Amino acid sequence: MRLKDKVCLVTGASRGIGRAIAITFGREGADVAVNYSRSREKAEEVVNEIIKFGRKAITVKADVSNKEEVNEMVETVIKEFGKIDVLVNNAGITWKPTKILEGTKEEWEKVLGVNLLGTYYCIQAVAPHMIKRRYGKIINISSLASIGTTFGEQVAYGPSKAAINILTKRLAYELGEYNICVNAIAPGLIKTEILSVGRSEEELEKLFNKIASVTALRRIGEPQDIANVALFLASDESNFITGQVIVADGGRFNFLSHSV
Repeated sequence: MRLKDKVCLVTGASRGIGRAIAITFGREGADVAVNYSRSREKAEEVVNEIIKFGRKAITVKADVSNKEEVNEMVETVIKEFGKIDVLVNNAGITWKPTKILEGTKEEWEKVLGVNLLGTYYCIQAVAPHMIKRRYGKIINISSLASIGTTFGEQVAYGPSKAAINILTKRLAYELGEYNICVNAIAPGLIKTEILSVGRSEEELEKLFNKIASVTALRRIGEPQDIANVALFLASDESNFITGQVIVADGGRFNFLSHSV
């Protein structure tokens, strides 16, 4: 088992990529804190899956854009498990399709609040515990939208994820002396519930077909594809890798000029 006896906190873990990561970590021997902000029922389903592997798991509710709630969440995890070896900042939101000149203050504040500040707040709360132990793995979930224009009408989402990339690099430098590795994963289009925001089933299917046609592997990604990358970054196999943004998009980045 690649994460035997590690303690992992995964934010936004009740569904999608976060769910896949949390369950994968449990299968590989980790005890897992499953963060959620809305659906406790779905978070408990993830916990039950992890318990089947003989590992410990708990749900921890927190809106990551709220610094006080983040601090309370981390305190709960430390009290329950005594440490945090791996932090996965997966919690994120998108917005209904909005053209750039139609973006609103509300959109920017909410998207940046969760995607960027939420990531920063979690690192601020967890890093001191890792520093004391001189060990830690921090994995930030970015997006292909942080690197290039994959498709339009996501005015705040791309910049919020681009900021995560540079935050990852800055923190990798500052925390490196404490043996803490900080990396990011930039997924391409992944089949998750977040994609249905502001889109009908017909529009969603059209989007899937369009993106698959300009992807080298000719398919859309699954949450497990990203969980596998996160597992590598969380394991000791990646101990000499830090400050990196790893693109996992099925070979789509090379085709961006054809995907808009």
